[in-house]
Amino acid sequence: MNDNDWLAARFESDRPRLRAVAYRVLGSLTEADDAVQETWLRVTRSDAAAVENMSGWLTTIVARVSLNMLQSRKSRREDLVDVPEDDGSHRLGTVADPEQEALLAESVGAAMFLILDTLTPAERLAFVLHDMFAVPFEEIAAIMDRTPAAARQLASRARRRFQQQDGGAQAAGAAPQSLPVQDESADAAQADSIHAFLTASREGDFEALLAVLAPDIVVRADRAAVRMGVATGMDVPDEIRGADAVTRAFTRFTLAPVPALVDGRAGLAYVQDGVPRGVFLFRITDGLISAIDLRADLTGLDIIVLD
Repeated sequence: MNDNDWLAARFESDRPRLRAVAYRVLGSLTEADDAVQETWLRVTRSDAAAVENMSGWLTTIVARVSLNMLQSRKSRREDLVDVPEDDGSHRLGTVADPEQEALLAESVGAAMFLILDTLTPAERLAFVLHDMFAVPFEEIAAIMDRTPAAARQLASRARRRFQQQDGGAQAAGAAPQSLPVQDESADAAQADSIHAFLTASREGDFEALLAVLAPDIVVRADRAAVRMGVATGMDVPDEIRGADAVTRAFTRFTLAPVPALVDGRAGLAYVQDGVPRGVFLFRITDGLISAIDLRADLTGLDIIVLD
């Protein structure tokens, strides 16, 4: 296999992620495929051999391309949740699969795109990359030619827009409830802590997971979560105390939660067949996770899955 063949194969292995990033930024499968194709063209004109983190480099390129496309829309009004007819014959390695197209569109949801469409291009990119794909603010800042603090602020603004929309939906109901609104730094810090927790637990990194937990952390599960654990063959105790015990439990945890907004706040959701079955609610104290509530009784919760 020569260098060109290797590069093409490597790009194809990252294509699903690149397409998912572009789709969430642009809201159109046709434009997402165009962005991925433009990314490939830029890759072929670059010195890929010198790249150490290929996946990160490709994500950076597709994010920049998507941001440029989003900004170029200007006053052009488009349907952001379309699933267009496109045979993809002009694109590298693309084979049209209607079932995969539908699954990708449904995995995001029309409601989320309606909110994403209210954001500025920069807010949308920062929110998508950080909250949906766990890209660090330092890397997002480089993509947008801004400081990490500015990138963090953009994501926080976007997150608050979700909170406001959620609060408006509640106010339209019979029993409106107020949403707690954090300041930007606390809001972003919570999202960062949850991303660090999720990454460490997925990778089984004991030390990294221990580093984000408060020494006296308490994890509690409601009865529905305990029953769900029994039904799925997992050991879900109703309470775990102490950072060491919690770390040992979650480094071997077999559930695969994904980022979510729960009542407008950053959290995690366990999703099965496209439907949230449980949520992880976090409390952050002095920059460390001090409490986690596992809930499978989702009555009264507004959940937006972000991945």
